[in-house]
Amino acid sequence: MRDYEEIIEILGEWGPFQTLIYILLSLSAIPSGYVAFSMVFLADIPPHHCRLPFLNSSYGGLGYNLSIPTEEVKGELILSRCRRYMEQGDSDAVFGNDTEGCLDGWVFSNERYVSTIVTEWNLVCDDAWIAPFTVTVFFLGGLVGSFCSGIISDRYGRKLTFFSSKALLTVFSLVLTASNSWEMFCVVYCFVGMMDSANYCTAFILGSELLSKSARMSFGILGVCSCFAMGYTSLPLFAYFIRSWRTLQLVLSLLGFLYIPLWWYIPESPRWLITQGRFLEAEAIIRAAAIKNGITPPDDIFQLEHSAEEKMILENPNKYTWLDLLKTKNIRNITVLNIIIWISINIAYYGLSFNTSNLDGDPYLNCLIAASTEFVAYIFVWFTTRYAPRRFTLPFTLLLGGVLLLLIELVPQELNALTVALAMTGKLVVSGAFSFVYFYSMELFPTVVRNMGLGVTSMAGRIGSILSPYIAYIGTYNSVLPYIVMGAISILSGVLSLLLPETKGEELPEYISQVKPLQWWVAEFY
Repeated sequence: MRDYEEIIEILGEWGPFQTLIYILLSLSAIPSGYVAFSMVFLADIPPHHCRLPFLNSSYGGLGYNLSIPTEEVKGELILSRCRRYMEQGDSDAVFGNDTEGCLDGWVFSNERYVSTIVTEWNLVCDDAWIAPFTVTVFFLGGLVGSFCSGIISDRYGRKLTFFSSKALLTVFSLVLTASNSWEMFCVVYCFVGMMDSANYCTAFILGSELLSKSARMSFGILGVCSCFAMGYTSLPLFAYFIRSWRTLQLVLSLLGFLYIPLWWYIPESPRWLITQGRFLEAEAIIRAAAIKNGITPPDDIFQLEHSAEEKMILENPNKYTWLDLLKTKNIRNITVLNIIIWISINIAYYGLSFNTSNLDGDPYLNCLIAASTEFVAYIFVWFTTRYAPRRFTLPFTLLLGGVLLLLIELVPQELNALTVALAMTGKLVVSGAFSFVYFYSMELFPTVVRNMGLGVTSMAGRIGSILSPYIAYIGTYNSVLPYIVMGAISILSGVLSLLLPETKGEELPEYISQVKPLQWWVAEFY
């Protein structure tokens, strides 16, 4: 049978069909940008102190300074967030020097937020672990979603998985606004993470298989990732004008309904249909695309003379499982190495993103700057991948990002602006690696298990995402330590990425037997 790359050459390099697919699937990544980082504002912790039953004044009101001890936070003396003086005798206004916890709850500052999940359910002091735990739950859902979406998509198709996950993402996001406890919030948020991850991974694969070789790089880096950054950038803008967490979540959820019309414009992947032996359906899609591009397709598109492996696929469709990712030496090496690299990149990327709340300055502005750096990162990576080998781009971004983060340890404490500049530049470079690894991994795995391979590596990456909020949480005690951890991890993954094979200008592998070996000496030890 004619190679798939030869088949889609019938459509031409670029035309109305490719333009439509490129734009629609790229735009589908916008919700992933604000869904992934919404907890920066939904779970932010406003200044707070103990509530006193005999005082009805707002945060920091007159009388609290006599009833609550002070503590130093980042060089500033404030009222204690978790302790108050114990009352003496029966009087409500006489206190000793002994302290106790906030028995009557807390008073939160309304200067920045009307409400967050922290203020609604008092997730501070002894319950402060719950806020980062909600982020962990989201990424746990993402882990499951990445894994399951790969299996479902490879078995039942890219299009069905894409639209099912998009619909369920919108539904669960709406249910999230009705949460009446933090426990319910965590359960629903887990499903939000599951559907978000499934949708993002499937959109990436679907676009890569529908577009020509020359368009894939632009789609994977400038298209999907830039639209992800658009969603990320829109988050602080929405959050600035909507200060209630329920209203903010509701508005962000309703945007999902805008994607309903896409069902009638985005087809199934012909590449996937061919691997399932559904040639008539694949041919119909390719012919329709050719007509849309103003091209007359040949009578015999596929030239159906099958190789031995193709015959095996036709006789035994839908038989691939995740165990096939370990079936041969080459694909096993690719899978294991990608898992390690994905974990490392996710720790650094999400750790830096969530750590913006620990930086000095306005959180809305910090989040906007952090999100905006991603556009620069994606343009840089896109330019680099056009002219440089794949095996240069990924190691370069990871090693440079790691070095920049480690330099923060050497910055004097009074030079906060330099620390912020290094952190943002480091995030810029790591964001480039984060966008590029999706594209690179897609090229490394064969068609028959591509979405499954991307799902497994993305699932492994979620392990890094799960750890990231706790690495960022360390910054509340030691502002430099998170950067040391993330910098060291980035350098380690940069060194390991040197072992991956080159894919620039190569045809995508269709079957497991076509997977390339690792480079250098490491291939001899597996």
